[in-house]
Amino acid sequence: MRYSIEGEPLPVVICTLDAGETMITESGAMSWMTPNMKMETTSNGGVGKMLGRMFSGESMFQNRYTAQGGEGMIAFASSFPGSIRAFEIAPGQEIVAQKKAFLASSSGVELSVFFQKKIGSGLVGGEGFIMQKLSGQGMAFLEFDGFVKEYDLQPGQQMIIDTGYLAAMSTTCQMDVQTVPGLKNAIFGGEGIFNTVITGPGHLWLQTMPVPQLAGALIPYLPAKGG
Repeated sequence: MRYSIEGEPLPVVICTLDAGETMITESGAMSWMTPNMKMETTSNGGVGKMLGRMFSGESMFQNRYTAQGGEGMIAFASSFPGSIRAFEIAPGQEIVAQKKAFLASSSGVELSVFFQKKIGSGLVGGEGFIMQKLSGQGMAFLEFDGFVKEYDLQPGQQMIIDTGYLAAMSTTCQMDVQTVPGLKNAIFGGEGIFNTVITGPGHLWLQTMPVPQLAGALIPYLPAKGG
């Protein structure tokens, strides 16, 4: 499988498949394709994995697209201004990502639910209790909101992140939550009560325009109901 990512800040990944190659995507993610791409809707793992994908913010069913009779082409466009990133998934190179980040992957990649080890991290942390884990073997494409900044954290090195700005991290990273110090800071600082704390070692992908933050910024400018 060969691919190109084009068109940021409204990107699309265009994948060229050899005959017999298959890609997996969420329902409705396909943007355009050649006629020899055969689609099949599948639970891709049974009821347990279906429920896991639902809890992680994805569709319960997935679509499989297979090139038949020769080379095929299929494209997946992002749903929000930002970035599409390609990840080579392999044992020891698993990725944990925000809800709804998964766009498409080769058939050897497995998408599953990832629970934070500490319930407190999930209930009040920036990314919620449930995230996505990508494992297996193959290429995966994730969509992030806005510009993406990357950091390599050394063992014990930490990064404090405001709600929603964590796009993805290595599975070697640890996530926790810390309270903003000082009652006045928490109430009047405009940064919320909690921050997400990531501890290395591992790699971080941070996004600059989380959808919830953008939506919150637009609310004051939207007409009131009944207005």
